[in-house]
Amino acid sequence: MNLDIVVLAAGKGTRMRSGQPKVLHKLAGKPLLQHVLDSAQKLSPDSVSVVYGFGGDQVKEQITQPDILWVEQREQNGTGHAVAQALPGLANDSKVLVLYGDVPLTLSETLTGLLEKVQSENSIAVLTCTLDNPDGYGRMVRNPDGNVVGIVEQKDASTEQLLISEINTGIMVIPAVLLKKWIPELSNENAQGEYYLTDIIQLAAQQGISISTHQPKSELEIEGINSRTQLARMERIYQQSLCDKHMDQGVTFLDPSRVDIRGTLTTGIDVTIDINVVFEGNVELGSNVQIAPNCIIKDAFIGDNTQIHANSVIDQATVTENCSIGPFARLRPGAELADGAWVGNFVEIKKSKIGEGSKVNHLSYIGDATLGERVNIGAGTITCNYDGTNKFETIMKNDVFIGSNSSLVAPVTISDNATVAAGSTITKNVPKDALGIARGKQRNVENWKKR
Repeated sequence: MNLDIVVLAAGKGTRMRSGQPKVLHKLAGKPLLQHVLDSAQKLSPDSVSVVYGFGGDQVKEQITQPDILWVEQREQNGTGHAVAQALPGLANDSKVLVLYGDVPLTLSETLTGLLEKVQSENSIAVLTCTLDNPDGYGRMVRNPDGNVVGIVEQKDASTEQLLISEINTGIMVIPAVLLKKWIPELSNENAQGEYYLTDIIQLAAQQGISISTHQPKSELEIEGINSRTQLARMERIYQQSLCDKHMDQGVTFLDPSRVDIRGTLTTGIDVTIDINVVFEGNVELGSNVQIAPNCIIKDAFIGDNTQIHANSVIDQATVTENCSIGPFARLRPGAELADGAWVGNFVEIKKSKIGEGSKVNHLSYIGDATLGERVNIGAGTITCNYDGTNKFETIMKNDVFIGSNSSLVAPVTISDNATVAAGSTITKNVPKDALGIARGKQRNVENWKKR
């Protein structure tokens, strides 16, 4: 059987008290809905339909994943009504996996186990979970033989049924043929006045269809997000789980409760990460990397034995081995540091290559530049790369020494072993082994009276 996935994401999320749809609120830097879609894609489905409603334009604008079938639910009349909107896009020979856009942490392995329960058009499967406190969830109703015969929502449950600890997660697998048959038979005669998808379980039991269940390894996999409080709590739980995985692989977090991983983090061994470090996008750290407090690292590669000092920002940059960065340094997109390069305090590097063993240690801006090996940049040096219309390159070859408070007006080349005197504004190329000096003549006014 083929696999069609339907993700229900039409709700407003009133308890969020927000102008954007609930499914766009972020967990670990990624919309809740995107977490669900990422898990869905790992199952190699034949189609993925997203049922949207409130804020649909925002949802489609932020979720740019190709090949999604967007289905609008103009009125929110329950889960059964939501799935009904997606029926025309489902193949008759498929099995349909129903997911929820506000349940972000269901593992693809769990979903695979659920899918394996349905091998024919005469069976369905429900993801359930046994909770110590099932309050708020629909209960799985079984007969004396242990077979599932229905699901009762909490508002419709009897006192006896409320004691049931096995709950319905809402995630289920149903052959499309059965789904198309049963959806029109649903009734909204219940406390909510809605069409419950869960009512098809009773229809399946009445018609002798096999009903299987499967449970996740953790309760977190089935937890939905309905408020900002829940989202914040889930964020810390999820971040702790990510840190646990990395610590098992040889990373030390000085305080895992004060680190945020908002993307994909790959590390070597013996990495140490201090507090308030934020990782965004795809970040790769080599072995023996040391990261001090309050750093932000986004879409970057950091090589072995590199130290990143406090309050530094690294964004779309490549740093190789044995480098030193910061404190208070900023590497902007396109920055590349070769082995042993140093970028010190209050230095900004943008779209520039810093050669092996070269140093930009203090209060400098290097943009659109290429530095060779063993270049030394004095404090307060800037490359004047922008003339108001175009940007130009500054080239500093091997063993160049730039004195403090110098301005290098691009396009300009400082050749091998050349020196620029402190306080110079260089507008012409400096030849190999030469000293470039460009200062205004000093004039002293005697007996100057201060104002």
